[in-house]
Amino acid sequence: MTLGMMTSTADVRPVGRESFGAELRRWRERRRVSQLELALRAGTSQRHLSFIESGRSAPGRAMVIRLAESLGLPLRERNLLLLHAGYAPAYPESALGDEDLHAVREALQAVLAGHEPYPAMIVNRAGELLLANPACGLFFDGLPPHLLAEPVNTLRVALHPDGLVPRILNFDSWAPHVTQSLQRELRRNPDPRLEALLEELERYIPSRSVAADHLGIAVPLQLASPHGPVRLITTLTTFATATDVLLSELRMEAFLPADDSSAERLRQRAAGTTASGGSGPPPAPGT
Repeated sequence: MTLGMMTSTADVRPVGRESFGAELRRWRERRRVSQLELALRAGTSQRHLSFIESGRSAPGRAMVIRLAESLGLPLRERNLLLLHAGYAPAYPESALGDEDLHAVREALQAVLAGHEPYPAMIVNRAGELLLANPACGLFFDGLPPHLLAEPVNTLRVALHPDGLVPRILNFDSWAPHVTQSLQRELRRNPDPRLEALLEELERYIPSRSVAADHLGIAVPLQLASPHGPVRLITTLTTFATATDVLLSELRMEAFLPADDSSAERLRQRAAGTTASGGSGPPPAPGT
């Protein structure tokens, strides 16, 4: 059995008609940073920054990059800010299958394989599946084809009525945490594509009172399986110093057993799947 690899649609948004100054001011206000504070962070004067925001002064490319860095913008948004200012993007956007990322891809696959017999996957910021280890068959086996069509969206798989919902034993308490995480991302980094996804996902969650169901530190995912209920907690890992848009948006979502019985059931599943040659996550295109 091999690790699955999926392709992803490009997360590209057109540059609007707003001037650079208006776009910069919009980000500054969203970050709740004053002109003076941003000027100090970027190593310029408040007067110069005021002129930039009003359109009376055109910033150089280096200044645009400094301002974007000072606001803590994701790399994709930094590129868009450069485009607003009339400059070419500074940060490349690779595809996971590119030869230049061979070493990164090998490293990710090694990490995923090392996490067995527990599920682990690589997704982008929209929750689209890029890589997964065979243990992720716990989530994907038996799903209808329309949820496995590329790009597989793991958030949709989790909350769609045809997805994992019938197997999630604590859906009422667990599901809101999925959308709340997306809401936090949108508050900090607005994205029309993610807004549309959130609107869709919220339709799948009925308005119910949330039960107190947690471990004190995390809300476990309680999932029915052929070996019995499995309780999982999730960890997220990111590339902290990436200078490539794709790498900066990758997330490794690793699931850990919340108790000894869950760990044993995952080991039993892995042993049975290996013996039977069962399916894992959706296969990589062309593999």
